[in-house]
Amino acid sequence: MERLASVDAAWLRMEEPTNLMMITAVLWFEERPDWERLEAVLRERLVDRFPRFRQRLVVPEGLLGVPFWEEDAAFRWDAHVSHLQVPPPGDREALEALVSEWMSVPLERSRPLWQAHLVEGFGKGGALLVRIHHTLADGISLARVLLSLMDEGTEQHFTPEPSAREAPPAPSWMKLLRGARAVASGTRAALKRSAELIAEPIQVGDLVREGARGAATLKRLALLPSDPPTVLRGALGQAKRAVWSDPLPLEQVKATGRAMESTVNDVLLAALSGGLRRYLEERGGPVADLRAFVPVNLRPLDAPIPRELGNRFGLVFLDLPVKEVEPRRRLRLLKQRMDALKRSPEAALTFGMLGMAGMAPAALEKAVVEVVASKGSLVMTNVPGPRHPVYLAGTKLEGLMFWVPQTGKVSLGVSIFSYAGQVTVGVSVDAGLVPDPHRLVVAFQDELAALAAEASSPGSA
Repeated sequence: MERLASVDAAWLRMEEPTNLMMITAVLWFEERPDWERLEAVLRERLVDRFPRFRQRLVVPEGLLGVPFWEEDAAFRWDAHVSHLQVPPPGDREALEALVSEWMSVPLERSRPLWQAHLVEGFGKGGALLVRIHHTLADGISLARVLLSLMDEGTEQHFTPEPSAREAPPAPSWMKLLRGARAVASGTRAALKRSAELIAEPIQVGDLVREGARGAATLKRLALLPSDPPTVLRGALGQAKRAVWSDPLPLEQVKATGRAMESTVNDVLLAALSGGLRRYLEERGGPVADLRAFVPVNLRPLDAPIPRELGNRFGLVFLDLPVKEVEPRRRLRLLKQRMDALKRSPEAALTFGMLGMAGMAPAALEKAVVEVVASKGSLVMTNVPGPRHPVYLAGTKLEGLMFWVPQTGKVSLGVSIFSYAGQVTVGVSVDAGLVPDPHRLVVAFQDELAALAAEASSPGSA
């Protein structure tokens, strides 16, 4: 038995029927994979390598009961890996409908909290739909796990590391010592190591040495007003929708950033801000600056993926300049705000707050989550993928998209994933509040094109 970490417990207790704490990813292929070979890869690289994929979560009754992980003695492969069929015509819209349907279905709590669906009938190659609960891992960890399934070529075969179940059990005193070291090193890492926000460093800083900055950040978080009412806010339903864009050339985004002295991330966030403005105008609702919750990875991306996975990220609260009409000025405002967040200890503080919430009574955590969720209107995640094509079970990966869950009453999630010189934008929404999510994707693409046009005009810098 292994006790559930307090941060992971916080995500477990956030789950509601209207906002499942589940990370969803879909991968699609250039050709039809060999499903038997793909299942073998999933066994080797998920179930054998990461213990969480064969452990179930036990939640004892009573106020003093502490959730813990234990080996699922009744583990059944067919309860976690299934075959699905995309209905005709098998295009992206049909696959989006299938992903949306499963995004609204909770995972079975009595089994390990994940499922992989092998999808036939999509395009020329089929797809893989993966769902895991947030208690297992955060979105960036899951992206790294999915990419660890990949090979550099068609004929390579992964040799898995010795699985945890094959290792001899360590004495209890050694487990305690390891646990103490992990807690100490994790705390130091969260407070002193450079975090990564969308592949860009944020200096978290030492809060002991720089207590004034930490106090100022806490004050800022406490005084943040609630986000204004818009068509994106309201009572949530259980039905969700997931859509994504055609791949966009990454080099074009980089060229826009170079011309306007901004990063790729700045350009994408500015396009998102402009896209939200267009969408709010189309819906006839008030146009207002909106706040985004942006996850910040607190693990170095070059470190090995920990076997126990788990959540190690904080959140920063980014004010999007949605009201600004002029694209160039919107980008400059966004860059200023991003630069300020990169020097802030906000991510480390929110990580600590999540840990404390996981140890608090459930009613108190729910109240805190509702207050925090009222301060933003969307969750925005951007993860860099491989710069060159990769292969899964001998089949070339054509594209990948993922969505992290929203918390509280947040209805909108935006995910951006770059792969092999292309950028794909995904949107997950509450189907009742945002019935036309494709309009958001189109608005984002239009704003990205507008920024590119500004960058190519005289005086863009």
